[in-house]
Amino acid sequence: MLRMSKLTDYGTVVLAHLANHQDSLVSASDVSATTGIALPTVSKLLKALTRAGLANAQRGAHGGYRLARTPDKISAAEVIDALEGPVSITECSATDSQCDYESNCNVGSAWQRVNVAIRRALDEVSLADLLRTHSKPPKFSFSGIPVAMVHKD
Repeated sequence: MLRMSKLTDYGTVVLAHLANHQDSLVSASDVSATTGIALPTVSKLLKALTRAGLANAQRGAHGGYRLARTPDKISAAEVIDALEGPVSITECSATDSQCDYESNCNVGSAWQRVNVAIRRALDEVSLADLLRTHSKPPKFSFSGIPVAMVHKD
């Protein structure tokens, strides 16, 4: 099953909180108190998001965190890359593949195409799209084929 980690899920919650406070710096303790995510976890996530260039940190008594870019300029792919590493559904889909059977494999190129399609779909979904809880899911295509998503209220 393809599933992002709980930490990445929490990371999107942290980014959503920063997105809702774009005009001000937000402390890690404020993010923790508002989201209910433990402070050590929030601190770890903010450090990773800052390292990846998705958030900016300002030190000092009046310091805190804010998004590095507007929510529409941050993709779901970037969030996953920052917290889990690049999307790679099989060993041979990774840039640093270490599969012993890659040279003899008959299915690797098909899985690589699937991996690329997933990556493109994640690139097309922005943090702004993730924040739209009451709107229709974004339209996107999967390998050039439009995907119709069902929206459930």
